[in-house]
Amino acid sequence: MFHSSPAGWLALLSAFAALSAAAQPAPTVPDYKSALEGYRPFADAKPIPWKEANETVYRRGGWQAYAKEAAESTRSAAAEQRKGTAAEPQAHQGHAMPMPAAKEKP
Repeated sequence: MFHSSPAGWLALLSAFAALSAAAQPAPTVPDYKSALEGYRPFADAKPIPWKEANETVYRRGGWQAYAKEAAESTRSAAAEQRKGTAAEPQAHQGHAMPMPAAKEKP
């Protein structure tokens, strides 16, 4: 009569696993490329003399020119936003839920 013991099955299983692992080809390593290969460290811009910087600002119209430029970019961004919100309800006419009120930016 045939009697099986857990120790015999365990030995057979471990031998089978070792043979199947030995029969596998060695895994190939893909070409390695570092993520930092093209890294360039940060370098501060060379500072210019303060008199030259002040003259440049004066030639451009002083602080008022910079304030006007910033206000124009804010106005154009607000106009773009209004265009986007005006087109949105047409695209979503079938929705039963009302659109939330637009939040104002400070």
